[in-house]
Amino acid sequence: MSPARIIILGIALVAGLGAALLISRPPKVSTPSVTKYEPAPTVEVLVAAADIPLGNRLAASDLRWIAWPLASLPAGVIRRQDAPEGEAEFVGQVARAQLFGSEPIRREKLIRTDASGFLSAMLPAGKRAVAITTDRAGANTAGGFILPNDRVDVIRVTRDDSNSRDGSGPASEAILVNVRVLAIGQNVQEKNGEKVVVGETATLELDPRQVDIVTLAQKTGSLSLALRSLQDAGDLSPPADEGGLTLVRYGVTSKGVKP
Repeated sequence: MSPARIIILGIALVAGLGAALLISRPPKVSTPSVTKYEPAPTVEVLVAAADIPLGNRLAASDLRWIAWPLASLPAGVIRRQDAPEGEAEFVGQVARAQLFGSEPIRREKLIRTDASGFLSAMLPAGKRAVAITTDRAGANTAGGFILPNDRVDVIRVTRDDSNSRDGSGPASEAILVNVRVLAIGQNVQEKNGEKVVVGETATLELDPRQVDIVTLAQKTGSLSLALRSLQDAGDLSPPADEGGLTLVRYGVTSKGVKP
C-alpha cells in the first residue's frame, strides 16, 4: 500500500472517531437563572371588618386580624403580638368617630362607657349638647329624614304677642343656622341601612350663646328643624342680620327682636 493511501486512511479513521465521540456526547442544556424573592415581613393588625358608624357599639363580628406590611405600619395600631385578646378588649366599646372597613383600630377612636354616657366624650371642646322637643310624626324634623351628623336650621314658631289683639297669625323665626345634629331620640347614628326610629327629641351641638337662644325659644314657642343641603352644609356663616330675626307672617317678612 502506498504511503499516500496510508495517510488518507489514517485521516479517515481519525475523522470517524471524532464524529462518533460527538454523537455519543449528550447535548449541553443551559440552566436558566432563578431569582429568589423573599416576602416582606408582616405583622397582624386589628382592623374594622366593615364600616362602623359613629356612636355604634362594637361587636366581635366588627373586628378582624389582617397581615400588614411591617415597613408601612401606622403608629398607634393594635398588633396581635402586643394584644393577643384584642377583640375581647374592644367588644362593647363605642366608636367616637366613623371607622371604615379595613381601617386599623386605634384606642383613641373608641370609648368604654355605657349607652348614655359617651355623648360628652364626642363633643368638641367649647360645645354643648342641648335637646329640643320634636314630635313622633316627624312634622318638626323634615318628615323624619334628619339623621345624626346632618346640619339644620332651627326655626321658632310663635304668636307675636304685641299684635295678638288685632288677630295677626303666628310668626316664624330663624333663630339658628347650620347647627349639627348629634342625635335623634337616643339614636346617635344609622347602622347598616337600618331605619332610624324617630324620637321625641333632637340633640343639637351648640356653643354657649346658642344654648341661651334655644333655651329661651323653647319657652316662648315651638321649634322645628329645617334640613340643609350637603352642598352648603359647610357654610358656617352667621345669619345675615345679627341684630334681629326675620319674621314671616302669611308670606310677608318683617324684623323681630332676637330672643
